[in-house]
Amino acid sequence: MSDTPDSVVRTYIEQHRAAFLDDLVAWLRIPSVSAQPEHRDDVRHSAEWLAAKLTETGFPVAEIWPTPGAPAVFAEWPSGDPDAPTVLVYGHHDVQPAAREDGWHSDPFEPEIRDGRLYARGAADDKGQVFFHTLGVRAHLAATGRTAPAVNLKLIVEGEEESGSPHFRALVEEHAARLAADAVVVSDTGMWSKTTPTVCTGMRGVADCEITFRGPDQDIHSGSFGGAVPNPAAVAARVVAALHDEDERVTVPGFYDGVTPLGDTERELIAELPFDEEAWLRTARSHGTLGEAGFSTLERVWARPTAEVNGIGGGYQGPGGKTIVPASAMVKLSFRLVDGQDPDKIERAVADWVAERVPAGIRHEIVFGAATRPCLTPLDHPALRSIVRSMSRAFDGRKIRFTREGGSGPAADLQDVLGAPVLFLGISVPSDGWHAPDEKVELELLLKGVETTAHLWGDMAETMR
Repeated sequence: MSDTPDSVVRTYIEQHRAAFLDDLVAWLRIPSVSAQPEHRDDVRHSAEWLAAKLTETGFPVAEIWPTPGAPAVFAEWPSGDPDAPTVLVYGHHDVQPAAREDGWHSDPFEPEIRDGRLYARGAADDKGQVFFHTLGVRAHLAATGRTAPAVNLKLIVEGEEESGSPHFRALVEEHAARLAADAVVVSDTGMWSKTTPTVCTGMRGVADCEITFRGPDQDIHSGSFGGAVPNPAAVAARVVAALHDEDERVTVPGFYDGVTPLGDTERELIAELPFDEEAWLRTARSHGTLGEAGFSTLERVWARPTAEVNGIGGGYQGPGGKTIVPASAMVKLSFRLVDGQDPDKIERAVADWVAERVPAGIRHEIVFGAATRPCLTPLDHPALRSIVRSMSRAFDGRKIRFTREGGSGPAADLQDVLGAPVLFLGISVPSDGWHAPDEKVELELLLKGVETTAHLWGDMAETMR
């Protein structure tokens, strides 16, 4: 739909490619590790660097928003058209910890380009995918002759995503009026592969808890007291064993209430993907699949809720035997949630379910962490069609397929607070090694991201009016 000439866009990108990469390398040199207190100043430096670069790009508004933790960056570029839709782009500028001794072949904060790939911590997750928007909007302007984007363009780039986004929702609530948008585009996801470009249409939410079971006031002799007092380790084991039925369905009452079922169309779209289960198992370092009956592997990890035992322990763990009834035991559980599930309801249901399984003589405590809500993009949403068309143009007319993301992120906070649909635009591929040694981004795909956004703003301006 957009009349942005493809050749003009590509010429502009090629002419500015070197400067774009030089800038990205400079940003990647900043070790903005939000999880490590010694890098607190580096995270602030990263935010300041980005705000300055967005101003240089042309954004008339570029601000650093403080939080009780690390700062976020907000930028805004009005279109000048009173009827233009407003689009908010989300990403993050903090990165995972990294050190050469972790197995990197080069310094993680001294970027290197080798064989068409840029290696550095944050190259794909998420600085590279944030930064392609800067060249993309300039290519959009150059190709259309505009002095401002065709949409009212906003960016929110947080600094604590790799630390669980503990202050992000409060930040969004505080600035909801300024963040208001007709659609949110999240550039913190990836594609199926270099040869199979895809758009993500949903992320699962997550709730997690730690349960502590306490029996005797201290470890006691199993010969003198075993069989006559409750054993907290045995209770923990029974709780874990009862979590799933024989079909691997979660047994917590009400767990599946409200779950949006997979439609036939989406199941067909998932089945179209070139999925190699044996290769997937190798990636998972696992030796067989197991999950909810009636669903494929991809359906299980993308579109179905799950319960996982993340840890279980109690009693004596050293060599040899120690005949005791332990004083305590613990279980860590996490629940991946899908569209239609409410984390608050799930937490209450889990707490009630656990309480029913605790016998007299055992005291228990259940503590939940910060929950993340799921989000799902309707396949018929006009903004999704704009992303698909724009990406197809960047990939020379190739068919764009659809995936979901089994993991979780803060995108749903934007959806909840702003009431705007969340869409995903990412160009990273699984081999990019997020959170791993030798994280990289494919330069060819990074520039495809630039090209996609160069077309996207004009397409959205037309489609979303």
